[in-house]
Amino acid sequence: MSYANSRIPTSAQQGVHEQLAARVRTHLAHPFKKPIADYNRAACAAALAGWDGRAPLILDAGCGVGHSTIELARACPEHWVIGVDQSEDRLQRRKPYPAALLPTNMVFVRADLVDFWRLLADAGLRLARHYILYPNPWPKIGHLGRRWPAHPVFPYIPQLGGVLECRSNWPVYVAEFAAALELVLGRTVAWGEFLAPQALTPFERKYRDSGQTLYRLVVDLDG
Repeated sequence: MSYANSRIPTSAQQGVHEQLAARVRTHLAHPFKKPIADYNRAACAAALAGWDGRAPLILDAGCGVGHSTIELARACPEHWVIGVDQSEDRLQRRKPYPAALLPTNMVFVRADLVDFWRLLADAGLRLARHYILYPNPWPKIGHLGRRWPAHPVFPYIPQLGGVLECRSNWPVYVAEFAAALELVLGRTVAWGEFLAPQALTPFERKYRDSGQTLYRLVVDLDG
């Protein structure tokens, strides 16, 4: 099997979904009330147990095998970095460094982001940086509700503040993320192509090496 043979998500949808704005407005008007699972409460407590309460927080949302979390912790030693993924299998996969060399300013927790984001927001916590990296896209037109920008939890994401960065190899997803944020923030959110000479995640490396164009948005939610 060839390594650099990743495919771009294919869809009949070529731009921002026509129902996205209506869904975002509905979610803003009617806050998400789904009960929070106990295991997610425990995961949030575990994520903050090693935090001194003063170090700026970085959230690597959907961190997968955690390579990005490690890189962020190494690059930002004065921060507390939280890597969250819903898959215990992904979190347990071999890391790129021996355990003894892993940064001590980070933690991995298994949790559902739908609950984890709300728990952070309800606790009044603010992030310094927030990464939502590959992938989320459900590319079919009927998959809109499964993509984060149209999910009922979306309004909680900007509540966490900080600099939010979203990356994908599917431009529609990043365009929808920007459009949803614009409705919440009331201002323009720029996005576009970017190069990744030093890939932050295995997905990014695979997509880049497959010759795909990469897309991202970076927005200061407190700005």
